[in-house]
Amino acid sequence: MRFNFHYTKQKVLQALRYHFIAQKEIRIMFIVIILFDIIAGALYFSGKIRPEPFLTGAFIWFIFILSFWFFMPLAVYKKSATFKERFTIAFQQGYVSLESDQGRVEWEWSRFIKYFESPNFFHLYFSQKAFFLVPKDDLTKDNQHELRKILNSHIKQG
Repeated sequence: MRFNFHYTKQKVLQALRYHFIAQKEIRIMFIVIILFDIIAGALYFSGKIRPEPFLTGAFIWFIFILSFWFFMPLAVYKKSATFKERFTIAFQQGYVSLESDQGRVEWEWSRFIKYFESPNFFHLYFSQKAFFLVPKDDLTKDNQHELRKILNSHIKQG
């Protein structure tokens, strides 16, 4: 399977949000912040503590959401020139090749540790933090299904 693609800013930002939220340490931190705020809220409303811990937890939760929903995806997008290029990707039996005006790269299937699918992309992971986004925009439903079969046969789904 071979096709051309480019990235759309809003869809890339959404994919980066999925990436950040999928990280185990971020989910754990999110749960801890919410639990702290729930407990602080219950203690405050029962009259056992002053409002500062509850308000501090709410402030931390607010900053956390802003960071992982807006600031971090936008920072990654702005830093990477990759999202402004046009690509041709080919899924072969032994490898995946990617071409752009900047050059060509080939990755053996064994380089990928996992993949997962978000509404607009296939996320192909080289490590827990390094990944490549393959947009679904230029793929028909049949091609998406075929690509899922290829990915499932070569990479475990995460």
